[in-house]
Amino acid sequence: MPTTQTDVKAVDAKTLSSWLAGGDAVLVDVRPEGMYAAERIPGARSIPLESLKVSDVAVKPGQRLVFQCEIGAASAKAARQAIDAGKSDVYNLEGGLVAWKRERLPVTSDPGAPLPIPRQVQLVAGTLVVLGTVLGVTVSPWFLLLSGFVGAGLVFAGATGTCGMAAMLLKLPHNRRAPASR
Repeated sequence: MPTTQTDVKAVDAKTLSSWLAGGDAVLVDVRPEGMYAAERIPGARSIPLESLKVSDVAVKPGQRLVFQCEIGAASAKAARQAIDAGKSDVYNLEGGLVAWKRERLPVTSDPGAPLPIPRQVQLVAGTLVVLGTVLGVTVSPWFLLLSGFVGAGLVFAGATGTCGMAAMLLKLPHNRRAPASR
């Protein structure tokens, strides 16, 4: 199906890699700063989606504007914002950083960066479920509600794509740390 000027265009990881090598694209990583600090595509500029001002993204004539996130969903929203703001030649990295790594393309990592948010959510949720279960069996059955509450939150997150626990964890100082160089 042909795309129109207002469609968000997708680009695969290998094509983007060649564009970046040739200086033919500007890559904007719209993930939270902590995720960017932990692992990123070399040359990507960090502008978290919640603070993205498309008008501030400079693109030279002949360059493409490409947005990227972890799996491609948030970056598709950013690309849509850019198109709506009048930018042309806008792309979304199909599959995001996950697809980039699947192609074994280079990433820059910071071993001192915080754990990725999904792993932090797994650790906190798992700890709360175990704690609620142990306390529910040993102290009071009312503590089992903690496990049920966490489970309900995970179901809600899976169904809606919105995770309250991840949102709270992103506000912690160690997750707001910017990488050493941008």
